Amino acid sequence: MERVKRQMKKKGLYVLDKNSYNLIYGSAERKDIENLVEIIAPVQDRSVVEKNPEILKDVEIIFSGWGSPKIDEKVLAAAPNLEMVFYGAGSIKGIVTEAFWDRGIRITSAYAANGIPVAEYTLSQILFSLKRGWHFALSIKNQAQYPSKIEGIIGAYGSTVGIISLGMIGRYVCNLLKPFDIQVIAYDPYASNELAMELNVELCSLDEIFQRSHVVSLHTPWLPETEGMITGRHFSLMKKYATFINTARGAVVREDEMIEVLRTRQDLQAVLDVTWPEPPDTNSPLYTLPNIVLTPHIAGSLGKECNRMGRYMVEELERYLKGDELKWEITRDKAAILA
Repeated sequence: MERVKRQMKKKGLYVLDKNSYNLIYGSAERKDIENLVEIIAPVQDRSVVEKNPEILKDVEIIFSGWGSPKIDEKVLAAAPNLEMVFYGAGSIKGIVTEAFWDRGIRITSAYAANGIPVAEYTLSQILFSLKRGWHFALSIKNQAQYPSKIEGIIGAYGSTVGIISLGMIGRYVCNLLKPFDIQVIAYDPYASNELAMELNVELCSLDEIFQRSHVVSLHTPWLPETEGMITGRHFSLMKKYATFINTARGAVVREDEMIEVLRTRQDLQAVLDVTWPEPPDTNSPLYTLPNIVLTPHIAGSLGKECNRMGRYMVEELERYLKGDELKWEITRDKAAILA
């Protein structure tokens, strides 16, 4: 870091909405960034940049996050010196354009940091679901009485959990499950046997995931080829009293088909942190079916968890200024397969 400090500082700017700025870049993160980069103006939100793009004239580095403007031809024309974007959030799909890639600008993201609380949420729901926690909690609340008979509890010991996709978050979840007496199976057509051995998982088909698992957890990115990948037939294959968890994207599931199965299979449970559309339409059965639990997209970084994303960007900045390899850089090719 000392070598970086002795060099002339690059000119930087925070470009995101102020609420996100306050969440992501805490006081410690800002202090570290400002020791390394000359911040040329106060934080600029999307509306200011779109109306007055000339603020970007001298900017070499942008620190961003939720509420970033799309970096299109207009923004790029106003930022002739821009060379690096540190995106302190997850998916970059909403901000990068073909013009961005064509200019050769580099970008790194805090997607890995954002994945940590998603994995933690998933672990909590897997363990709770193996006790049929939501089923009993909701039925007691709705009926104002305890059940006369407790049945269908699998428990963690000797149970099977299926993970769909072994991307960053799927791998996090597998690692979190290692201390438990749970068999983990996974579906990912791109996963190697070496990765499976490292994660202590058994690779199998998508159908097997639904047939064999007591809990199925979806972590597939929303891409053209994955849209509607999970069908009603998959839900019909599920074990009695099994649970489906979705913290990925609602559009990966054919929700109308899922709903039809869950209407008739009241033993099944679905825990959905994401839907399509999001939130669901006002009259959606997702609100009323007793075996569906909705949470309002809370699995990702919230509250103090957001500071972790800012910290990842500080660490990437240090690597960048030293000329080291970036840990979380997203290239044009990588962007095509990420959520």
